[in-house]
Amino acid sequence: MKQKWIKKGDKVLVISGNDRGKAGEVIAKKDSRILVQGINVRKRHMKARQQGQKSEIVSLEKPIHISNVALCDGEGKKIKLNVKIGKDGSKELVYLDNGKEVSYRTLKKPVKA
Repeated sequence: MKQKWIKKGDKVLVISGNDRGKAGEVIAKKDSRILVQGINVRKRHMKARQQGQKSEIVSLEKPIHISNVALCDGEGKKIKLNVKIGKDGSKELVYLDNGKEVSYRTLKKPVKA
């Protein structure tokens, strides 16, 4: 299932894989893979390219598939988004928190004629 609501800057929770249970912020998104801060960190041996530069081991975040994450709120609790259409035609993503509707993000602003 493609999770089309995930964008750069969103907070996500990893639901499968080695980093299951960890939360982080989306750094980048390309097609069906996302880069999450502090998740799927791998070590890479970088060779010296110029004279005087030292070889080093660098930690890099690698992309993970979008189906392995779920959107979460500030505390790291999974949320399920719904689309709410206003009277003026605006679209908004909302989720339920203790029975109350909480606005997540505005999708489409109304067109003024």
